[in-house]
Amino acid sequence: MGILSQHALNRALIERQMLRERADLGAFATIERLVGIQAQEPKSPYIGLWTRLQNFQPQELEDLLVSRHVVRILLMRGTIHLVSAQDALTLRPHMQLRLDRELQSGPFAKRLEGLDLDEVAEAGRKILDEAPQGTADAGKLLQPRWPDREHTVLGNALRNKLALVQLPPRGLWHRSGRAICTTLETWLDQEQHAMPRERLVLRYLKAFGPATVMDAQQWSGLTKLAEVFEALRPQLVTFRNEAGKELFDLPDAPRPDPETPLPVRLLPEFDNILLAHADRRRVIADDRLGVVVGGKPTVLVDGYVVATWTISKDKTITVDYIDELPRSRKKAVAEECDRLQDWLRT
Repeated sequence: MGILSQHALNRALIERQMLRERADLGAFATIERLVGIQAQEPKSPYIGLWTRLQNFQPQELEDLLVSRHVVRILLMRGTIHLVSAQDALTLRPHMQLRLDRELQSGPFAKRLEGLDLDEVAEAGRKILDEAPQGTADAGKLLQPRWPDREHTVLGNALRNKLALVQLPPRGLWHRSGRAICTTLETWLDQEQHAMPRERLVLRYLKAFGPATVMDAQQWSGLTKLAEVFEALRPQLVTFRNEAGKELFDLPDAPRPDPETPLPVRLLPEFDNILLAHADRRRVIADDRLGVVVGGKPTVLVDGYVVATWTISKDKTITVDYIDELPRSRKKAVAEECDRLQDWLRT
């Protein structure tokens, strides 16, 4: 059992996240390979795909959304993800327990006390399947039945209890809009069917490994994955990180040389690699996690977050450096910003 340094873990993550070299791959295959893309901000998946793929154009993703090959849905960690239709159907059942716990302990918990949430969900399902709309709007239609409850509280219950898809034009590049929802089953005309937890862990490792059990639980929001890793142990290889914690990985997964040179990359808000581990130091220092929580797009130099970036209405990118960098590195950042600006303006 060897030891993997932070640099080794960084290079493995960058390679698997297609951030060392832009891949000659389609958007759909990339979304499946990454087990989805964070999508709280409707346009961030487009930037995430641009930074990973050769010749990516927004129309490709728009077509996938409109044709229902990919969907926007609440998944890992109770956040909106863009995933393939089949992944939505097979991942969403795993998230229900966490989403139920959120209703019991979150900001709406006291205002939900005494409600039969399953009854609320079933009534909401009928409304949203008959006429897709915002969850708060559906909450207003539920109020005559539960007049002592605020419509926003009822709508939040629907958000967690039902597998809701945000319908286009929400998430389109050229025009977006409010989050209008219907149920996943109605949108895809299929029932949910949970993928085996072993399959979920293997896919996580392929996209984000090597990783600890706690890393996988942080990414997924699930608990009790240690028993899954133990069942998979004969199929996996193990390492230790510099703190001595056990890391699991797929035997044939790439683990590049820690000194592998890396290009500058611009990441969108809440990019996958910033949220998928309990110990995020493989890509961002602990004292910089605030930029992720704050939803700021970030800049990777040599594989690590060193700056944030913003874009103006005229598509001009401004970089705010956290670290002081040599002139040559700043030049490389400026060149990547120019490439993104050119793409955004086409």
